[in-house]
Amino acid sequence: MTINSIPTELRAERDRIHQAISALEAINSTGHRRAGRPPRAMRKRRTVSAAARARMAAAQRARWAKVRAQQKAKQAQASKPVRRMSAAARRKLSRLLKQRWAQGKMKPRAEVR
Repeated sequence: MTINSIPTELRAERDRIHQAISALEAINSTGHRRAGRPPRAMRKRRTVSAAARARMAAAQRARWAKVRAQQKAKQAQASKPVRRMSAAARRKLSRLLKQRWAQGKMKPRAEVR
């Protein structure tokens, strides 16, 4: 093998490789490189500095604290005591309603509708 024949052989090898690539691409339905997001192995990993991670963590903690504060405020509003009518007040209202019915001031529901 002489030095003059090496470039010729390399070019021939290059042509064979290009033909193999073309054949493989022809098997693919589009004949082009895969469209869309590259596979996981080909994606570049982004690195985040420790300071940036600390800022992101602090911001997330602040967001969760805000959510928890809103939940506590809702619970505080919901936990107000329920006002209940005493038995004496119920008896008094019942007596007053019976008096109104007796006087004819209240009409039956069927007539009101």
